[in-house]
Amino acid sequence: VQLQASGGGLVQSGGSLRLSCAASGVTFSRYAMGWFRQAPGKEREFVAGITRSSTIRYYADSVKGRFTISRDNAKDTASLQMNSLKPEDTAIYFCAAQEDSDSPHRGQEYNYWGQGTQVTVSS
Repeated sequence: VQLQASGGGLVQSGGSLRLSCAASGVTFSRYAMGWFRQAPGKEREFVAGITRSSTIRYYADSVKGRFTISRDNAKDTASLQMNSLKPEDTAIYFCAAQEDSDSPHRGQEYNYWGQGTQVTVSS
């Protein structure tokens, strides 16, 4: 299983970015997907998750109303649209896959992780 995250970059406060996670080597529809982030000196934290059929989306309180997670099972991709970005959103963002489960809000149940993509929000 390979997960390839992309789309990070430098953006000003209030700006937007869209992260993508491309999966390969899997039957993508079997996996709930999630996004996590880790800021310097901090623990990795859950950002957003989506169930296998996109029925339920979960968000951390800190990003509700600003971030939107989505997926396209036909293209084996998951995305995170990030709007109204704040400096405190600066972190490395990781996508992850949870096999044969629909608990994307449970970080300990993820099986596969991609490499991170850096998001930097300047004030």
